Amino acid sequence: MKLSFTTKAVIALALCAGLLSLVKFDHCYNSNWTGVGVDVHECYSDLPALFDARGLVDHVWPYSSATNSVEYPPLTGVVMWATALITPHGTNSDKYYFLINIALLAALFIFTSVVISKINPSKWYLLPILPAVIASLYINWDMWAVLTAVLSIYWFDRKRYWWSAIALSISIATKFFPIVLLAPIALIFFKGREFKAGLRYLSQTIILWVLINAPFAIWNRAGWWRFFKLNSNRPADLGSFWQAINIFNINPPDINFFWLALFILASLAVAGHLIRAANLPSLAQVAFVFVALFTALNKVYSPQYVLWLAPLGVMALVNNRDRSAFWIWQGAEAIYHFAIWEYLAGYAGANFALPPKWYAGAILLRVSTSLFFAWRILLSTRDAPPQEAEFLLSQTGG
Repeated sequence: MKLSFTTKAVIALALCAGLLSLVKFDHCYNSNWTGVGVDVHECYSDLPALFDARGLVDHVWPYSSATNSVEYPPLTGVVMWATALITPHGTNSDKYYFLINIALLAALFIFTSVVISKINPSKWYLLPILPAVIASLYINWDMWAVLTAVLSIYWFDRKRYWWSAIALSISIATKFFPIVLLAPIALIFFKGREFKAGLRYLSQTIILWVLINAPFAIWNRAGWWRFFKLNSNRPADLGSFWQAINIFNINPPDINFFWLALFILASLAVAGHLIRAANLPSLAQVAFVFVALFTALNKVYSPQYVLWLAPLGVMALVNNRDRSAFWIWQGAEAIYHFAIWEYLAGYAGANFALPPKWYAGAILLRVSTSLFFAWRILLSTRDAPPQEAEFLLSQTGG
């Protein structure tokens, strides 16, 4: 199959991003992820850390224990386990495991960039040049869920709902955050008065998700449930709005209630706005708003979560007036990436580290700028001129 010039350009730029990310992790690779330099050089990765900690080095099934199963939905665990099976044993097995996984993650990132170029042909180049994205590519296995979420949006926009539902169910079974996409999808069906199609889509997605999870839950319920248990009981954790206000001595009594209540109320407000909007927005636009709310109010925000938001943000950026808001947000993401590692460096024993209140300030900056860009996206759905409205409708298959 002959590739177009644009596709070749996408592949080349995404490949460069993957290689730059590898350079960023070089110090930790050479030091085998030991010492204070892991945080100082900002090159920590869950890939080698969990290879040892979760027994993958010995090919332990990742959901065999109620206390040491991997803290991810089942398909991520399968990827972790399968790549461990093909990792050579020996003194450098951690490094081999890292290299095998980042090769796959780089390929997924390239594929994701290609799909985004089909959804937003004029802005695709933004994804592989974003500093926070490049810096976060190899922290975790998130790209497996990101690609399937992007594919789900791609097929949804073209009214290939069955394929979209399959991709979304796989994505939710990989990282779970894409479950937030069900709300904007239901909203678009409702606004378009496609009630039967919407019910069918949501039913298919949920049933497929259940079918994927069922064997894991039946085989070892406690191991499968560990992910859900950890997240339901999790206190205010790194990168969250709640941790930031805790640093400033503001301690809400029950954040498990407050974060979910705030997310639901904010989602209802957004839904009300979009239902009244004159134009039918694209799924990428609505999805970005909901995922931005989810990550702003959640109990944790790991550095690689920018990989959830950035592709949606690039796809949602159809109005050139919003470019400044986009870059303000991405600048804050880059600042946050620096801040979290330099803050953790203090706990690792570094001579110089970021003070807690500066770190909290970086969190609040990231949260506020992501919500600012989401607000700008909402305004563009309300105020889109005729030519832009036509583009948005074409993106949703209207």
